[in-house]
Amino acid sequence: MDVILLADVKALGKKGDKVSVSDGYARNFLLKKKLGIEATAGNLNDLKLKQANDAKVEAGKIADAKRLSEELKDKAVTLTIRAGEGGKLFGSVSAKEIAEAAKAQLGIELDRKKMVLAEPIKALGTYEVPVKLYRDVNGTLIVKVTEQ
Repeated sequence: MDVILLADVKALGKKGDKVSVSDGYARNFLLKKKLGIEATAGNLNDLKLKQANDAKVEAGKIADAKRLSEELKDKAVTLTIRAGEGGKLFGSVSAKEIAEAAKAQLGIELDRKKMVLAEPIKALGTYEVPVKLYRDVNGTLIVKVTEQ
């Protein structure tokens, strides 16, 4: 029996795959647990339309992320923080503060968890902070830390 998987099944296939399995396995396990549906002409057509729609949505998200990456290239965020002698900060600048400053100054909402900071910024200066915008799309935000 041919079955379209509705979820990933270990050692069988991934969601959306069309697989051939025995009738008993299909009826008693896959269909019963709603892990798959029978591969009829109507269901195959629905699967094809859903995959086309998913590809279109994915392309839109990638285009938005690339546009945001280009937009971030030219922009910088300035943070004013108290500093001591030698340009050493009292405390540090974290990804959360950078995200809040980007929203306030640039109107761009960035997820703090997507910012790649090896460690918090602890000195005055200009830094390039990599930001993961989508799967294979990365951007760079320039952060200027100045003394108060």
